[in-house]
Amino acid sequence: MLIVGSDHAAVEHHLVAGELRCPSCRGELRPWGSARQRPVREGGAETAFTPRRSRCSSCEKTHVLLPDTTLLRRRDTLSVIGAALLAKAGGEGSRRIGRRLLVHPDTVRGWLRRFATRAEGWRAHCWAWAHALDASLPAIAPAGSVFADAVSAVGLAVAAATRRFGPRPGWGWVAVITAGGLLSNTSSLSIAT
Repeated sequence: MLIVGSDHAAVEHHLVAGELRCPSCRGELRPWGSARQRPVREGGAETAFTPRRSRCSSCEKTHVLLPDTTLLRRRDTLSVIGAALLAKAGGEGSRRIGRRLLVHPDTVRGWLRRFATRAEGWRAHCWAWAHALDASLPAIAPAGSVFADAVSAVGLAVAAATRRFGPRPGWGWVAVITAGGLLSNTSSLSIAT
């Protein structure tokens, strides 16, 4: 899996031109059909999209190209999930968040629990990214909880990436920095659990 931009035409252009690199060996990725159609929900409305699949010309591994508006194995868009994380860091509960975002409270509760179980790991991971992109950053000021500290570190990493490389729409940098695995329960991601 590789996180790419959300402009499908630009991604296709980069893929056909051989400008995308394999996350495993840095070889050139080439077009290789499509992955399964996937439902995506935002604001109570559901749409479907079909992610592009690529194959490395060197190691021959295949990779699904996931747009930076989504997370690995999550139906809701990253902007909705991110809004829930920010609201929780600000003290809101899952029922209220769910009502506001038009998402079932049990779904929101699942996101918040998943993030909470890995909050310290994400805090460290995002702080390392932020510091690598901007060594002049001061220490993270405590935000009142491990959860809020982790959300704050995500924000610092996004701000540092934006200053260094320019803006990405919505929560795009979060998808890149976390390799789409912000709420993943997959142990193969590079963050410690």
